[in-house]
Amino acid sequence: MFSPSMDSARDVGVVAAGTVLIPMRFVWPYGGRSVYLSGSFTRWSELLQMSPVEGCPTVFQVIHSLAPGYHQYKFFVDGEWRHDEHQPYISGEYGIVNTVLLATDPNFVPVLPPDIVSGSNMDVDNEAFRRVVRLTDGTLSEVIPRISDLDVQTSRQRISAYLSTHTAYELLPESGKVVTLDVDLPVKQAFHILHEQGIPMAPLWDFCKGQFVGVLSVLDFILILRELGNHGSNLTEEELETHTISAWKEGKWTAFSRRFVHAGPYDKLKDIALKILQNGISTVPIIYSEDGSCPQLLHLASLSGILKCICRYFRNCSSSLPILQLPICAIPVGTWVPKIGESNHQSLAMLRPNASLSSALNLLVQAQVSSIPIVDDSDSLLDIYSRSDITALAKDRAYTHINLDEMTVHQALQLGQDAFNPYELRSQRCQMCLRTDSLHKVMERLASPGVRRLVIVEAGSKRVEGIISLTDIFKFFLC
Repeated sequence: MFSPSMDSARDVGVVAAGTVLIPMRFVWPYGGRSVYLSGSFTRWSELLQMSPVEGCPTVFQVIHSLAPGYHQYKFFVDGEWRHDEHQPYISGEYGIVNTVLLATDPNFVPVLPPDIVSGSNMDVDNEAFRRVVRLTDGTLSEVIPRISDLDVQTSRQRISAYLSTHTAYELLPESGKVVTLDVDLPVKQAFHILHEQGIPMAPLWDFCKGQFVGVLSVLDFILILRELGNHGSNLTEEELETHTISAWKEGKWTAFSRRFVHAGPYDKLKDIALKILQNGISTVPIIYSEDGSCPQLLHLASLSGILKCICRYFRNCSSSLPILQLPICAIPVGTWVPKIGESNHQSLAMLRPNASLSSALNLLVQAQVSSIPIVDDSDSLLDIYSRSDITALAKDRAYTHINLDEMTVHQALQLGQDAFNPYELRSQRCQMCLRTDSLHKVMERLASPGVRRLVIVEAGSKRVEGIISLTDIFKFFLC
């Protein structure tokens, strides 16, 4: 919303070059914690801070002098670009922007371009707006709000303090099921169960010892598939019929075994998060045992569940965490495609759809990542191949009649299309975000069930610019 700050005839000023400036009042009446204005009159290179109107805390305003002519502007509200749908707006170079046409003659009636919409219920995707500025040399650059090192440190300390004072009990659902596997199950049958239940891992129970002894995950399946594809391997498909989990974990494949990492219901959330990060695992079983009684598996704690607790706790007081309003491109978090001339960045693993399944499995293990973006020749996102997709090969014993070097990633994904996997989770496999999205928005989306990472893409082209995972978020706050 805008209006002349006073009577235009009295407030017109003249600068040295003879340019007439008209003080204009811009208003954002829809609330927020921090509101800024930017537009063509600042060359999109400056954010003008707007102040709450006294007595009306949801209404923000700022006065800025404009030269007569046509202008575009937009509001930066709580880390997101917004426009006022009740004022004239247009889809232009910078996305959906509001417009104003000023004249020195108070009787002049402005005639706006025909494609300008004067306030409607038009459905607008604000994510399409890219935070850019046009410099004097015509190049494009980003407008990135700044935050002090003190605010960053304060935000980290407050999240750390929360995690240090809350326990695993906060993660326990009111109801639900947890699948466990007996170590005496054949490996083949165990992976069929993972596939049929639509889960990537399960705790292992040793009946003789009367305790949980480990975890079977899709990483084990990857290693088995690679071993089957190794012509010098002593492991055959027939062995999987009788080869038990304990034999895999404790026998001739001990090089691949890991120590069992678990936690109790009274453990602090921070300690559980650090266990996940330090051991490179996705979940930690929460086990309760009292006075030597049979241990009870209560829950599988994950970074997603802990992040959900953080988002819920700080949802109504996010102003105490100023870092949450920063765009992710302004924070050292995630893995990004290196820019030209940069050599100090970790390269982002990506594959073409015609890459072999063998190369995908090797990359998942060697790069120690849980997923790989699948892109076309322009690096635009097509799909994503993750560790959890491996279990689709257990369907109809597909792994027994495929050649890992001949099967492509695209073909492997086709195998999984009919696999047991709720549609809601399948639709979340390719979750995306923009580099201009706020950290708060990214955290809220990563806290959703089934979402482990967001692929950072360029608006419009979907060209992959990076990837941000749950692990990245917690490493930033805790490490």
